[in-house]
Amino acid sequence: AWRKPSRVLMVGVPAERREWLQAAAPGVTLVMADSDVTAGADASTVDAVIGSCSPALLNAAPRVRWVQTFNAGVERCLTSPVIADRGILLTNMQRVAGPAMAEHVIALMLSFARALPAYHDAQRRRAWERSPAGASPAFTLEGKTVLVVGLGGIGTEVARRAHGLGMTVLATRASARPAPPFVSEIGLADSLTRFTPRADFVVNTLPLTAETRGQFDARVFATMKRGAYFVNVGRGATVVTDDLMQALRSASIAGAGLDVVEPEPLPPDHPLWTMANVIITPHSSSDSDVDEESRWLVVRENLRRYVAGERMLSVVDPKRGY
Repeated sequence: AWRKPSRVLMVGVPAERREWLQAAAPGVTLVMADSDVTAGADASTVDAVIGSCSPALLNAAPRVRWVQTFNAGVERCLTSPVIADRGILLTNMQRVAGPAMAEHVIALMLSFARALPAYHDAQRRRAWERSPAGASPAFTLEGKTVLVVGLGGIGTEVARRAHGLGMTVLATRASARPAPPFVSEIGLADSLTRFTPRADFVVNTLPLTAETRGQFDARVFATMKRGAYFVNVGRGATVVTDDLMQALRSASIAGAGLDVVEPEPLPPDHPLWTMANVIITPHSSSDSDVDEESRWLVVRENLRRYVAGERMLSVVDPKRGY
């Protein structure tokens, strides 16, 4: 049950943010800590934690009833049962990163459609080549079909932009809510292989849960249209990496744009680095000029709401994992 907090622990929060955050929490003491280690001394006295979901920290903080993370993914927060067992309210950044990540997806799709990696290689060789080595024939996104797997906050932003480019949008998600107007057809998670044969691009925005781990395996890649592309901005472990590489090597699929991989970070000697039909970015799809400030606005608003006993933003369901 909610009770007004008296002390809130801030882990890794810049000192210059303190006064700004304090204005949203009158009468509440904000306890600043550089890390989980330095936070330990104050853990037993605080009612909420912003910036960390460390099981060790939470186990030392029996009064905590709310945790705010700085990330969208919460699988690390839920590796320990402490949050679910104690009924701790967990909030994340599930909506903040959506626009930037959606633009990143579109950028990867356009890179394949316009053969930009091959042209960039030609530029580095100072070669004026209309058809550089390794370049697939150019095509337009307009008129193509994209399957968005996981129509949550990020997936919805991807779908909206893809529709704006003239693409037909198919989608799956865990709930039976009606599709937004820019999605032509939607199904539950078990509809995945019903949609994959129709898609020119399959975009994975899934969180990592027990149900989604290894979901994209050889069976799923075998159902994709030959010549289709796979884009992953969800979580690397939702994909069986060896199965993806086999699908790429066999030309069962045309290419992959990967912002997340398994393992991560990707070792320097990993075969994915040298595959010509793969574009890799280092888990950076959420980076933008507005991302950081947007995150702080969510932190401040949730702090204000928690102190006031109001409904919170971006609440995570520990049972679902997102």
